[in-house]
Amino acid sequence: MRLPSWLAQHLAALRALVALTIVLGLAYPLLMVAVARIPGLSGNADGSLIAGGKGSSLIGQSFTDQDGNALKQYFQSRPSAAGDGYDPTSTSASNLGPENVVDTLPDPSVKDDEGKQSLLTQVCARSKAVGELEGVDGSRPYCTPDGVGAVLAVYHRDGATGPVTRAVSLNEACPATPFVATWEGVDVECAKFGEDYSGGVVTPVRGNAPADPAVPADAVTASGSGLDPQISVSYAKLQAGRVAAARGMSTGDVDRLIDEHTAGRTLGFIGEPGVNVLELNLALDAGHPVRG
Repeated sequence: MRLPSWLAQHLAALRALVALTIVLGLAYPLLMVAVARIPGLSGNADGSLIAGGKGSSLIGQSFTDQDGNALKQYFQSRPSAAGDGYDPTSTSASNLGPENVVDTLPDPSVKDDEGKQSLLTQVCARSKAVGELEGVDGSRPYCTPDGVGAVLAVYHRDGATGPVTRAVSLNEACPATPFVATWEGVDVECAKFGEDYSGGVVTPVRGNAPADPAVPADAVTASGSGLDPQISVSYAKLQAGRVAAARGMSTGDVDRLIDEHTAGRTLGFIGEPGVNVLELNLALDAGHPVRG
């Protein structure tokens, strides 16, 4: 007996549903689990866990004390914009671009208001802090000696052209002393919270910092994911002296450990060599523990 067309169509759809459920819902996932159990792949499939399952070689960590200060016996990771730092549930970048150079000043009438730093000031502050920690020059172009973005609002007689009539250091709240005293013959003012400076031309000031800063770029900028476990070889080498002194080691021994934990370019030509900070710090703890 021939079934009605509507019933035949429903039965065909049911057969397709059952077949696809078996193939894609059961067989395929089980095949992927089996492949993930192949020796050499199981570690990656389980999250590349190390340190007794307390960390992953794929996710960075912070090596700081409760106040956020760097622990001198450990190599420091690059900054992270993921949650409170390296939070895999909040992986993200800051979404701030190179034109983000003007801070939101703190409101003096609000207790503990810290305002909001621009990307430029974040970079400047981090570079200054790393320089002080490692004992090198932390200065960078377009940064003030105090570690904020060196940016002026410059007012001209004819709008964007003509003689300068006024200059304000946008990221230095009064009563701060501006990083430059004058600009094209006009005294530079500190910035006042709530005042509108949109009429001025935003003018970053390069300063006399070296074109090639001593503090590498990855020491002052977060990765796109916020979870990057690696730092550049140059940043690792910058920290070697501090770590060696804190652990009573020679700098040469620390350099050798850095070399052992340096991964080459992906596929031999993509990206730059990187040093896995967690693996390096674990190796230091295993072979050269801090004796207090």
